[in-house]
Amino acid sequence: MINLLSEKWYVRLDFTADKRYTLSKATVDILQNLDEVVTITAYFSKNLPPQLEKSRRDFEDLLTEYENRSEGDLVFRFINPGENDEMEQEAQERGIRPVMVNVTQKDQASQMRAYMGAVLQMGEKREVIPMVQPGGGIEYELTTAIKKLAVDEKLKIAFLQGHGEPEMEAMGQVMEQLSVLYDPEEYTMADSTEIPSYYRCVAIIGAVDSFPQTHLDQLDRYLNSGGNIYVAYSNLQPDLNQGFLMAGSSSLDRWMAEKGWSLGSEYIVDASSGSISVQQNLGGFIMNTQKAFPFFPIITHFADHPSVEGLEAVILPFVSPIEIEERDTAIQIEVLATTSDVSGLVEAPVMVDIEKEWSRNDFDAGPQVVALAAEGPLGGSGNSRMVVVSNASFAVNGTGQQQQRVSEDNVNFTSNIIDWLSDDTGLINLRTKGVTSRPLVHLEDGERNLFKYGNVVAPILLILGIGVIRRRRAVAKRRKRKEGEL
Repeated sequence: MINLLSEKWYVRLDFTADKRYTLSKATVDILQNLDEVVTITAYFSKNLPPQLEKSRRDFEDLLTEYENRSEGDLVFRFINPGENDEMEQEAQERGIRPVMVNVTQKDQASQMRAYMGAVLQMGEKREVIPMVQPGGGIEYELTTAIKKLAVDEKLKIAFLQGHGEPEMEAMGQVMEQLSVLYDPEEYTMADSTEIPSYYRCVAIIGAVDSFPQTHLDQLDRYLNSGGNIYVAYSNLQPDLNQGFLMAGSSSLDRWMAEKGWSLGSEYIVDASSGSISVQQNLGGFIMNTQKAFPFFPIITHFADHPSVEGLEAVILPFVSPIEIEERDTAIQIEVLATTSDVSGLVEAPVMVDIEKEWSRNDFDAGPQVVALAAEGPLGGSGNSRMVVVSNASFAVNGTGQQQQRVSEDNVNFTSNIIDWLSDDTGLINLRTKGVTSRPLVHLEDGERNLFKYGNVVAPILLILGIGVIRRRRAVAKRRKRKEGEL
């Protein structure tokens, strides 16, 4: 009877921490507002290894749910490109490339060509997912591909230039993520023109030169017209080559202070921090080892706000505290992110001592604000939004030989902010869906040793204890039997 009823009423309970088997509201809204039918052709090989076969089943289950929620506006089919040469050629012509996977059969290891991609089509428009990654954020990838098909024209966002800001090329990971739904452009301000109103958001990232008053006035007028601004800015000047950390100042400081906040001149240090590579001489061998570096705080405390939803760990190197002094009650300021409870402040200028042994007394300043969001008449009138982060480099990859990857959550942080300022459609919680970080809390040496050796000794004592109890019970039973016989 239950099987018969389940054919008509389908119910599924999702107990996963990241709700990976539950469609988000953003996905449901997009599916229910499709103007044309979306056809999805999934190219998957048969006889995949077990771990990849699970990905295929999960993807098929996800498509089934998409089809049900779309009420007929989304259909899908699965094709095995290995059936014949024509199918394989079709898959490759449509952008699906085979990957080599390891297969073990009868104790023999071999490799097979496998297809695990999908093609989405709406009318003449087409999007390709070359490979469905096992355990990846496939809902985000699938939903954004559908949204790209459904959107006629991408929203424009501006990345400000002309004040020493890094070029868009230096933020490759961010641009790759944003270009899915937006049309990012570099924009240089001119005294004789206004910031175009078609920019949904203006991003000011890593400005090092002063802003002339005419540019600040333009930014205020842009805010008054309903525009939104993202500022990732630092008034600190670390020089790792010289090992010297300086403080600085800029016209942006005064401009932001007028709105109700300012950046401190101290460096935040945090016991919960990232690490740097240090060369050490070990027995005559020079080896690189990782050493905790408190000037690289790991941010794990986030507010209940769309721009930080789903974030787990963001690293902000050489960050300063944001001091909030609300001057206009019409402007609503909300703290987005703070450092851990074990944080401290170091006055600049200061020399960097990598070998320094930090103590608990160095981290006695408590949580420090490193990001905030503001809404209201930020330019003097109208209603607009701003997000401020007191660090400029956390999502910058650099260029040339200096280029390096940054953590996914650092990139997600920037993309989430742009989403909230430009087009808050709910895709933020999809981008950060998935539990990726479960860091250990900061412990003193005594506490750490207690957990470390307790995990080894406690199970052994537990087993011995159970054995002693069982033996005593067995002895008691034998004694009772003997007494009964007598």
